Amino acid sequence: MVNRIVFALLTILFTGQVFAVSQIQATVDRNPVMQGEYFVLNVTADADLNAGSLDTSVLLKDFVVGRTSVGRSTKMVNFDTTKETRWQVLLSAKNAGTVTIPPFTMEGVKSNPITLTVAKAGSQPQQMRNLFIEGELSTQEAYVGQLVTYQVKLFLAAELQRGVISSPEISGAEIKQIGEDKDSVEIVDGRRFRVIERTYSIIADTPGTLAIKGAGFSGDILVEAPRRGGMFGFNESRPMQASAENTQIVINPIPQQYQGDWLVSDLLIAKEVWPEENDNNAFEIGTPITRTINIVASNADSNSLPDIKITMPEGLKAYPEKPVRQTVVRENQVIAQYSLTTAIVPTQPGTFTLPEISVPWWNPHLRQQQYATIPSRTVTITGSAPITPVQPTVAEQPQATSSTAGLWPWLTLLFATLWLITLALWLTARRQKPSQIADTTSVQSAVKAAISLQDIEDACDNNDVSKVIALLQKWYGAQFNKPINLSAIAKLSPELSAAIEQLQQAKYSQNSVVIDKQKLINAIKQTQLNQTQSDVSPLSSLNP
Repeated sequence: MVNRIVFALLTILFTGQVFAVSQIQATVDRNPVMQGEYFVLNVTADADLNAGSLDTSVLLKDFVVGRTSVGRSTKMVNFDTTKETRWQVLLSAKNAGTVTIPPFTMEGVKSNPITLTVAKAGSQPQQMRNLFIEGELSTQEAYVGQLVTYQVKLFLAAELQRGVISSPEISGAEIKQIGEDKDSVEIVDGRRFRVIERTYSIIADTPGTLAIKGAGFSGDILVEAPRRGGMFGFNESRPMQASAENTQIVINPIPQQYQGDWLVSDLLIAKEVWPEENDNNAFEIGTPITRTINIVASNADSNSLPDIKITMPEGLKAYPEKPVRQTVVRENQVIAQYSLTTAIVPTQPGTFTLPEISVPWWNPHLRQQQYATIPSRTVTITGSAPITPVQPTVAEQPQATSSTAGLWPWLTLLFATLWLITLALWLTARRQKPSQIADTTSVQSAVKAAISLQDIEDACDNNDVSKVIALLQKWYGAQFNKPINLSAIAKLSPELSAAIEQLQQAKYSQNSVVIDKQKLINAIKQTQLNQTQSDVSPLSSLNP
């Protein structure tokens, strides 16, 4: 009971005390400071005050005011209680020179002013800074449309909590990041720095002298907070910002003597890739040939590389895929690549010459136009000649000519002899005809049993182009009793030629193509009808 009374009296005693402000002290964590870099202003009042008691608007003239934090503490020693309110304000000086932090007034009490020395941005040695950023152009002079690299390196001697690297700014040019950021470690004058590296491409579209505002960084780093009587120090987040130096670049116009599509690069190479297993450039009819054309450029954008137009001589059909473009960074060089793969299908035998491919480009170092060339190539296509159905023709009857009466006995004897020979051959053929008909019937039955139009229709329904082509070759190979390729089958009728061309597009085109089943089946049936009509001899009706 007594303890409760004593505790109540003490509570009333302390509650009745009034803690008035008697002293306000202002300090900075370092002096001098760098222009544009943040430092900490500490303001301490020996009373429990409202957080809004500190008016920082007086600092806006000479400083950028960042984050402000407030802390309070209470101490009691021998029933003597003291309270304290602390403000931490992040400031960044706008201008170099000598700047005064004015006194702050709270409840009639003023803090001490602080005379601050602000060094010009960049004047402090880099190895003495916790953070700095550099930007470097690959060249100080370029042409319209030329790719110029801008390499940014952010040096950190403190732990990065968060941050953003802003791209350089230039009017009249396209800027974009190339590749991913690189993270490494460098030693600068004996001090260890973490380095974050980023590469930008700059492509100017207007000639003249262009000003480039350097890349910048804005973020927070962790620094060790000053100890306040304890054994351990703690890290606190502090905002930081830095900018690379501004620079400029001279952009030259396109030279008047240049001819062709404008392309500028440090180096341009054009090459082609053919099947490795074929060194003599000899191919079979109907066998697809895969040809790949590659264009590789140094310090150029892949979108600036021209599209290659494929021209083929008659007898070769080309089915190009969609071109592939890519840009990579290797050893501080931007490498652009254009790749075009084409399936070439021979449709006729013979010797063919693929024309030369020439890509014009401008060499900025030699200041002259050059050409990347793929020489012409001669290929030999072998295979059986196309099979063309023979239409029945009626032989012209020999016209009677005038003859002398002395020749008639000899002519009569000749005709009689020929008639006897014909009669003997006819009797022999009549004896052999049943077996031949049986053999032909058995062969046709075997063909029908092995392959049917329904098989081809099913393959078309499944959009299985390879199977349809294989079935067609087997079907017509059995019809003609010899191996036959697509080129020969296409010669049988215009309808089949159009259907087979559509099949080849479906097989070798990169885009999905649906087989026109009805068109193909109708062409096959029409060819069968033509063959049936041609197989019937005009003299068969005269046979007994």
